[in-house]
Amino acid sequence: MLLSDVPVLAAHHAPDVAAVIFQDQTITYSDLRDRCWRLSNALIAVTEPGDRVAILAENCAEYVDCYYGVPGASLALTLLNYRLAPRELAYIIGNAEPRILILESKYLPAIRQIRAEIPSVERILLIDGAAEDCESYAAFRDSGAASEPTRRPAEGDLCWLLYTSGTTGLPKGAMLSHRNILAGVLNSMTAWEVGGADEVCMFTFPMFHVAGYVMPMHHLRGFPVVLLRSFDPATLLANVERYGVTNTAMAPTMVAMLLENPETDRYDLSSLRRLGYGAAAMPGEVLRKARARWPGMAFSTGFGMTELAGNVMTMGRLDHDRAAEDGLEILKSVGRQMPLARVRVVGEDGADAAPGEAGEILVKGDQVLSGYWRNPEATASSFTDGWFHTGDVGRWDTEGYLYIVDRKKDMILTGGENVYPREVEEVLFRHPAVVEAAVIGAPDPKWGEKVVAVICLRDGHDVSGAEFVAYLREHVAGYKKPRHVVFIDVLPKNASGKVLKRELRDLIASGAIILEDL
Repeated sequence: MLLSDVPVLAAHHAPDVAAVIFQDQTITYSDLRDRCWRLSNALIAVTEPGDRVAILAENCAEYVDCYYGVPGASLALTLLNYRLAPRELAYIIGNAEPRILILESKYLPAIRQIRAEIPSVERILLIDGAAEDCESYAAFRDSGAASEPTRRPAEGDLCWLLYTSGTTGLPKGAMLSHRNILAGVLNSMTAWEVGGADEVCMFTFPMFHVAGYVMPMHHLRGFPVVLLRSFDPATLLANVERYGVTNTAMAPTMVAMLLENPETDRYDLSSLRRLGYGAAAMPGEVLRKARARWPGMAFSTGFGMTELAGNVMTMGRLDHDRAAEDGLEILKSVGRQMPLARVRVVGEDGADAAPGEAGEILVKGDQVLSGYWRNPEATASSFTDGWFHTGDVGRWDTEGYLYIVDRKKDMILTGGENVYPREVEEVLFRHPAVVEAAVIGAPDPKWGEKVVAVICLRDGHDVSGAEFVAYLREHVAGYKKPRHVVFIDVLPKNASGKVLKRELRDLIASGAIILEDL
């Protein structure tokens, strides 16, 4: 089976159901199948198997065409982060070397700025508007026949090329084949709870993010999918009310924004039965507030990453309810293993860590990436005997629940002691004056590294750095306390809501953030 088979199967079973509801546009499953077939056939006429086609756009119906239609032509869809600067786009496009670039007009100035640096791009298809050096995407797509393409890829062929967020260096292209993506889809389908015939789903993440694998999962079930152009609390709330959305997923930062938004209670959210969260760690305090605010909501979470084409761990409604009622620690976990992948936690010696011991999380399964694009060194260093090294530090408990301790590269080594920033951040989030917080390491001539807390204060609160250190002294060991506390208006994040700690470290290194002694 191929990813491009998804709209064909859905159209067979539910031809008249709304596959995509985007703004005031409704596309049925039979419409989506024909749009994807047309795009595939139009691309076949001007490309060779294995060529790349890149897309730079916010969420839109045309993006859904590309999810299926580009791989359906035996091509690789390269998904570009629209929040990147022109220089960053130049690097990724230059690395992927797509022949065709599908673009929204608002990003055309950025592409023109770097046009000489991306010579592989032979033609630009504009989703909206018109320009002299571009073609109409719709006209190009509709030049293809609405019939099954004659050129069919293999399951192991490259399907999506997603670049890592670059939190620790230059982005790497994660190669996901048809088999990888569908394995991720099927793993979630076997593990996640399913609603009834009235299910209406909402997709909130940027479609260039690996969370896009949820779209074919909903489509295989023939559910209507409401697509948000980008995350905006008011738009999200209005769409839940208008379409009777029953389930959605979002990043923890999005959940926190809804909790902080005074408009939230003005909307009818009674149809919303399930809320998944992921893409970054959920602070325990935010989750507790969300459960208190929406007591009838079924919450779920998991653990996954770009290189895994989705999730490999899950914790559903029953675990959340059990944890909340019994006050169990598992509320801080990402749940148990899903059935179609294997997960291990190993120590520095490569041996499996005992419950309670921290180690690196390794994964094996069909959904694990095929490798890194044009980077055999990174591919080789990421695998040991077929097990993929995630770079995340975790620990098991005796019941098989996995706890994410932190990113391996974010760990702070101070005076020979390991400090996992997430532990300190969890304590900071419990302080009533804190909206957001990030804990990072900064170079120190005596201790090697020192702990620095970067905090966003809630409006109307005035708390000093010394007061925060005194507060932390009651909850964490002395070597884990910050040597410096920095206040900032907003933390830098990528499109999935993950805090970019590398940018914070760079700001300190450049002197843009001054560390003053407490």
